[in-house]
Amino acid sequence: MRARGTAISPSNHWHLHTQNSSIKQIDRTINLNPVVQFNKKQNPSNGRHPLLSFAINPSKTQTPITPNPGTSPPLVVFGSANADIYLEIERLPEEGETISAKTGQTLAGGKGANQAACGGKLSYPTYFLGQVGEDAHGKLIIEALENGAVRLDYLNTVAAAPTGHAVVMLQSDGQNSIIIVGGANMNCWPETISEEALEVVKNAGIVLLQREIPDSVNIQVAKAARSAGVPVILDAGGMDAPFPQELLNFIDILSPNESELSRLTGSPTESFELITQAVGKCHKMGVKQVLVKLGAKGSALFVEGEEPIKQPAISVAKVIDTTGAGDTFTAAFAVALVEGKSKKECLEFAAAAASLCVQVKGAIPSMPDRKSVLDLLHSQVTDLRHK
Repeated sequence: MRARGTAISPSNHWHLHTQNSSIKQIDRTINLNPVVQFNKKQNPSNGRHPLLSFAINPSKTQTPITPNPGTSPPLVVFGSANADIYLEIERLPEEGETISAKTGQTLAGGKGANQAACGGKLSYPTYFLGQVGEDAHGKLIIEALENGAVRLDYLNTVAAAPTGHAVVMLQSDGQNSIIIVGGANMNCWPETISEEALEVVKNAGIVLLQREIPDSVNIQVAKAARSAGVPVILDAGGMDAPFPQELLNFIDILSPNESELSRLTGSPTESFELITQAVGKCHKMGVKQVLVKLGAKGSALFVEGEEPIKQPAISVAKVIDTTGAGDTFTAAFAVALVEGKSKKECLEFAAAAASLCVQVKGAIPSMPDRKSVLDLLHSQVTDLRHK
């Protein structure tokens, strides 16, 4: 397996500003070499390659990111991997109705794999930890993540469950409806996560979780991260079930969309005022920061005790497929955050990544590279100057 990366040129025009933040421990220097141990179910070929990373200049001057191996703690995504079965349709079928799809194809996806692929494509060192089956769908996911420079040292292959998969019904306006089959994402997990895997979590710069794997797994991972001072972002997407309070106790940022926020709080979210009220209920549950994805209306970051930070969506000529846009947004936000950018810059970076994602069909295939995101941000700044 090859761990690849792209060097970031100092000529990029979107500069880094490091500010004090309620997120801690993201400027640590670590060495993962003692952590990476392999058994027969892992991928030992990864151990031959050094970890790609970037050095962050802590000054407040405008200093671009520069490569410096061995200094940036990685993004660690612990979560789901699916084979997404795409069906392009004009409309959803009525009850009892059979309709024909225009096309159908299978692509790698799943919220966890999507977020890991996004981190890799943004040239940030990224690990993905999860489970796939011993089947063609599992091989599809492994190949897609390897091609995106994602480290799979601790990806488990299980014999007793198939790889998770999803049926994505993609309508002509780019909107989608998705049905998920959990497979290995929800089954065959060990009762206790291995110390080797949790050590990777403890040495992360930031950890991303979602709800397409068992809550019991997420709780163990979140506890391990908290014990090491590593920030955790929980994407609220996945199973439609109440959130365990124990899980909410160990996360730093909760990231729902409008409907997920409504289900979590039992509150309407039809306006920004109502969204603010619903977020207030999250704060009462112990979640200090809530990153709400608002689709075409953009996003907003709510930090308890502060004014919300709004970020409009970046408009595109045509929306092709919204699948994976939320995952792209969350992962890009995490990458910007661990690199030390301000909250506003994190939102801008995430919005640019998501706007590029919706213009390409498929989840992982649509993830943008860092240069494309930076070019879009630069063009936005240039457009504003000319108005």
